[in-house]
Amino acid sequence: MADPVTVVIDSLEAHLLPADTLRVALVVPVSGVLGLLGPGAINCALLAAREVNAAGGVLGRPVELVLVDGGRGPAAVAGEVRGLVRSGVVEAVVGTHASDVRVAVEQALGGAAPFVYTPPYEGGARRPGVYYLGESASLQVGPGIDWLVEHRRARRWFLLGNDYVWPRLVHASARGHLRARSATVVGERLVPPGTGAMDRLLEQLVTVRPDAVLLTLIGSDLIAFNRAFAASGLGCERLCGALEEHGLLAAGGDTTGGLYAAMGYFGGIATDANLSLAERYTAMFGPEAPLLNGHGHGCYEGVLMLAALARRAGTLAVPAVEAVADGTTVVSGRGPLTLTEGRVRQRVYLGRADGLDFEVVTSLMYPM
Repeated sequence: MADPVTVVIDSLEAHLLPADTLRVALVVPVSGVLGLLGPGAINCALLAAREVNAAGGVLGRPVELVLVDGGRGPAAVAGEVRGLVRSGVVEAVVGTHASDVRVAVEQALGGAAPFVYTPPYEGGARRPGVYYLGESASLQVGPGIDWLVEHRRARRWFLLGNDYVWPRLVHASARGHLRARSATVVGERLVPPGTGAMDRLLEQLVTVRPDAVLLTLIGSDLIAFNRAFAASGLGCERLCGALEEHGLLAAGGDTTGGLYAAMGYFGGIATDANLSLAERYTAMFGPEAPLLNGHGHGCYEGVLMLAALARRAGTLAVPAVEAVADGTTVVSGRGPLTLTEGRVRQRVYLGRADGLDFEVVTSLMYPM
């Protein structure tokens, strides 16, 4: 079989692809506050599609990726995905993007096509045909909170995030987790995506003097805050739920020893599987390519998982995929991932910023 792998920049061009290709909507942000994630996520999805095609494709067909900009408003993204699925242009969806977009896409699909969602998310009920590969809220922030409470005596916490579904529910989980460890929430702010009021946020931190800040800001907002924080001279710890390698680079790095990120994957984790993945990634895209990171790597896993589900079911019809989903396994840079009730159990890493990279401080395998 040939090895065609194409991201269709304009989804209208997908109508021109050969009928014997399996077209998958790849929903990643290439605009908006999360636009920085797009290039790396596209590369990782391309690598996965290439490997799937080299192994025979899916259901006898090569995979083609149809790019949908997930950085726009939820209604716009969901409307485009719904149109692509209803017209038969795409047969499945893989995405890494904000949770408010995810909720809209789930509702728009209504079980009409499989949807593999790869980044950290807030948890909760699962719709048929939707498969989560990222960490739920309680599993993601728990290890970081525990470590900072124990090793940095972080008892007074401020919760700061963007105002949409993921930060709200991560904060709710964090409040319960902190209460159970006799720690206190001394303040909380949720700000609109694209906010520019970092000085006022820093003034509030000066007023309440927390030991640590849980940051659920995303993308350019998280970068702007960390830049402003570094310039302010404030000394509290920061625990981020969405900080990856490019966000750290864009913030200018960090040498304070007090900036942490909790993720299911970092590009530098020292596993044989990850070293092999890095070699293949560099061979395909070159040494100057966007860095491997948690959000991009999720798209690699998402394409692999979709292919594995389709092969196991012999179809992409959601009822048949649901019937065989449990036990479906893929191997990625962080090792084997196996679906159980539409989710995966995985290791969560706590990384500490060390200049322009992350040093893994600890990792824990949490229960489902």
